[in-house]
Amino acid sequence: MADPVSSIRNLGPAMERAFAAVGIDSAETLRALGTDAAYLRLLEHGHRPHFIAYYVIEMGLQGRPWNDCKGAEKAALRARFDALKARGHDAGRAALEAELDRIGVRPRP
Repeated sequence: MADPVSSIRNLGPAMERAFAAVGIDSAETLRALGTDAAYLRLLEHGHRPHFIAYYVIEMGLQGRPWNDCKGAEKAALRARFDALKARGHDAGRAALEAELDRIGVRPRP
């Protein structure tokens, strides 16, 4: 049996549910995708961009505490996050897709 996403340091039930909703249902799948691809999938499915959530995932995949990210490393992660946000988040589309999901129009991934 695969390890749950919440078995990764820093990631709890809320992140596990968010990833499950976009087809990432195990720690192994998340590790294989890596932070950027997994986070982009969240953005593409209407999740609101949040820098702390992004770097919490990165730190967790490295086995580090979430607040261990500082200085130049944090700045580099911010640049990666901003690039992903520009690629994957469309506020209008995200709102529409969230509403379609809420009323059950779109199939779950």
